[in-house]
Amino acid sequence: MACLYLLTKTSSTNALLATVVVGLVAVAVAVALSSSPPVVGCYTSIFGFGDSITDTGNYMTSCLKGVVQCDDEYLKCSVPPYGETFFHRPTGRCSDGRLIIDFIAEHYGLPLVPPYAGGEDIKLGGSVNFAVIGAPALDDTYRDEQGTLTRKDISMKAQLDRFKNLLPSICKTSNCEEIFGSSLIVFGPFGGDDYSSAMSKKDIKEAHLLQPRIVNAIASAVEELIELGAVNIMVPGLMPDGCIAITLTLFYGSNQNDYDLTTGCLSWLNEFSQNHNKLLQNELNRIRDRHPNVFITYADYYNAALQLFGFPAKYGFHGRTLDACCGSEGPYNVDTSIGCGFPSSNVCADPSSYIDWDGPHLTEAANRWIAKGLLNGLYTNPNITASCVSATLNNL
Repeated sequence: MACLYLLTKTSSTNALLATVVVGLVAVAVAVALSSSPPVVGCYTSIFGFGDSITDTGNYMTSCLKGVVQCDDEYLKCSVPPYGETFFHRPTGRCSDGRLIIDFIAEHYGLPLVPPYAGGEDIKLGGSVNFAVIGAPALDDTYRDEQGTLTRKDISMKAQLDRFKNLLPSICKTSNCEEIFGSSLIVFGPFGGDDYSSAMSKKDIKEAHLLQPRIVNAIASAVEELIELGAVNIMVPGLMPDGCIAITLTLFYGSNQNDYDLTTGCLSWLNEFSQNHNKLLQNELNRIRDRHPNVFITYADYYNAALQLFGFPAKYGFHGRTLDACCGSEGPYNVDTSIGCGFPSSNVCADPSSYIDWDGPHLTEAANRWIAKGLLNGLYTNPNITASCVSATLNNL
């Protein structure tokens, strides 16, 4: 959030005033988010796409079926203590409990969106999630050329292809109007895994060069959904990666001037996420101009999450709020060679008091607050409630 960054640039008097003002805003936001009654009858189904932030079990199912090559780095989301808070068992979600898309489904009175790894019996007109852990925005061909592809057939393009192949099975009519008119598509986030490949090599220049290509790929995919008939699409931006324990660990020991004095997050890395999000919003604006009858909502995951890191106590988070709840000894309780769920890892006593779950991913408690911010319209542009009105009219 720009106001947090500016605190490091002002005089001590102005900084104190700004802190008080922004703190009051945070209190108001927390109060607004504390009550969010469910909206039943708005959507009849949700279709999900994305990476580990949205995957509700596709990677785990695909691995067990042999659809994708199992990777120990990502299998950790399929072992205890993953899922311990809500499901009391691992479900393939990279959290201790529910994800943002789960809370969205609950808000609209729908069952949790089931994963689809191929071959399952999908209910006519029902919700389906195609998101997969580690999914890149750029297609497999590009990834192979770069020599960085390790997980086949999970890219954004692959997910869209699965969706198109499944449509005849879930639509009552050939044009699928009755499905799309009352469905919400959660498309993303995408790009995080593409950038992390470059970031892991600390190749910041390559990561910056990828941004226009990745954003254009996302925009093209949104256009493809519209051509299929989609009319309600939510497109999330990136999280504030400068606050995430895994990236803080990767760049541990950076110059002190690189850190935000208020949050402890890496300012330059958050600016990188903001730039991606700005490019994405520009593209979404262009698509809206071309398709005025389609409701495209930008979901501001960045600022919804940054509120938690900026004012953790206001949202019930305590202690070292940049540390991962589940991990191993190391900066921010993260060791990149020993992940959560490994025999030598440890887990905090109360995940609800932590924002970060395992280094790359957030806790159920953090996901809940982010979802509330989106669904109350505080972090969606335009307000997601207008999309709900549109879907309700389509139902009628």
